[in-house]
Amino acid sequence: MQIKQHIFLCGFMGCGKSTHGKKLSVVLNLPFIDLDQYIQNKEHKTVQFIFDNEGEEEFRRLETKYLNELILNSENHVISLGGGTVCFNNNVDLIKKNGILVYIEMSSEALAERLSKSKQKRPLLNNVPLENLNAFIKNKLDERSSFYLRANITIEGSNLNYSHLHRLIIEYKKQNNFN
Repeated sequence: MQIKQHIFLCGFMGCGKSTHGKKLSVVLNLPFIDLDQYIQNKEHKTVQFIFDNEGEEEFRRLETKYLNELILNSENHVISLGGGTVCFNNNVDLIKKNGILVYIEMSSEALAERLSKSKQKRPLLNNVPLENLNAFIKNKLDERSSFYLRANITIEGSNLNYSHLHRLIIEYKKQNNFN
């Protein structure tokens, strides 16, 4: 039986997990899954709806449930995780047992600039005034950094090139005797 070698992308919202994950999946010839999208498809509700009507705790429960479901899938994937996935329910341990975890790291300033221009609704940012966005992100990054830094690979995300990311994954696999 082949050992699972999913590629998981983590990092704060807006760091490019889904964008780079889609490109990486093509290069690696693996299916791509965005965990938030997967949850929405399974629950027939948006992440925003779940946060607003059922609360963050319920969302985190669903996130872990569907993360487990994806990991048990018979084939490897490139999986873009939600920004907080690694921070709850021992998900980081589960992820690292079943693949390679890549942290796309960005400064709070760079993230605030990207997120202020984003058209996508982000549940955690709903009540954050634009002038407080950088401080909010910096605080969240401080809370989450111990989880993010448990990744197998950390890469700077501001000018991330997916081919560079691909090379880092190949190197990591060679160094750690992955097939």
